[in-house]
Amino acid sequence: MTVFKTFLKVLNKCKVPIIMYTVILIFFGGFNMQTSEKSINFEVSKPDILIVNQDEEEGITKNLIDYIKENSKIIDIKDDEEAINDALFYRDVNYIIYIPKNYREDFLNGRNPEIEIKSTGDYQASLAEMMLERYIKVANIYQKNITSEEELIEKINETLSKEAEIEITSKLDTNNLKKATFYYNFSNYSILAGCVYVICLILSSFKEERIAKRTIISSMNYKKYNGYLLLSNSLFAIVLWIFYVLLSFILVGDVMFTTHGLIYIANSFIFTICAVTIAFLIGNLVNNKNAINGIVNVVALGSSFLCGAFVPMEWLPDSVLKIAHILPSYYFISNNELVTQLETINSETLRPILFNMGIIFIFIIVFAFITNRISRRKRKIG
Repeated sequence: MTVFKTFLKVLNKCKVPIIMYTVILIFFGGFNMQTSEKSINFEVSKPDILIVNQDEEEGITKNLIDYIKENSKIIDIKDDEEAINDALFYRDVNYIIYIPKNYREDFLNGRNPEIEIKSTGDYQASLAEMMLERYIKVANIYQKNITSEEELIEKINETLSKEAEIEITSKLDTNNLKKATFYYNFSNYSILAGCVYVICLILSSFKEERIAKRTIISSMNYKKYNGYLLLSNSLFAIVLWIFYVLLSFILVGDVMFTTHGLIYIANSFIFTICAVTIAFLIGNLVNNKNAINGIVNVVALGSSFLCGAFVPMEWLPDSVLKIAHILPSYYFISNNELVTQLETINSETLRPILFNMGIIFIFIIVFAFITNRISRRKRKIG
């Protein structure tokens, strides 16, 4: 009980950093979530095209021009090659189509007339090229079997008018899941920083000479003493975790009431316990209170940058991710990313998430074992 009362007195002095890490989580996590709300939707983009027609605008030639007009934005530029090149250079036009003289006659006679083009080479130009190639390919197929120009145009238009129907069968709320992932990924920093700073400061206070000597000469077993400290620190970490989870319900919303939200919460709980053991290990190794801020920066900031808390994993180099595999934060953040892609929830889809949780649990056992060995050796030396 004495250990717990002393713990609470020291914890009361750590209010400022706890509030600071929480504010950072709310500010930056909230900012990332606002950014993620801008959903990426596909919209048909019409390229800017200039048609230089040297043939008579009738029959198949007119049909080609009408098709291009319907699917693009036609740009009018005076018939001057220098002006046309300038327009292409300054991106006033993406694609220029030169329809040669006698195109209609040559095409109907199967001579396969060549259409020259000029292009900016960007994605809009690629879209224009695909559109032109589609028309020519369809027209060439029908031209081999149809002699009537009117019937040929009718068949071409009928084929080109067909569009594929797209049906979205997934009911996964990816937008809100991404918001939750952003929040919990960033919580990697807040949980680690909060636990390491507070727990290390508490442990260093218990290591002060006056308190340490009283503890050593007391009848309390070192395992019992460590157990009280571990229990007190774990209680603090769990309260901190509960607070961050409640914040996620406020900031993220309804998705936290789903099975996906439950997985986020369970994943963060296991990682919080791991953060406690990390902080407990560091606290047993470090006695200098002034060094705690530097340790927080190395452990919390370092692992957050390396493992994808601040920068998405897909943007990180492979060499960085390979190094990140030795850190528990990597498996915590990987699980958050996996939840975003979880279409159906069953034993098969949960297997990689449970595997990562298992690795975090192994880290917990290893850190706890090392801490116990170090504490026991220090007491013998003392």
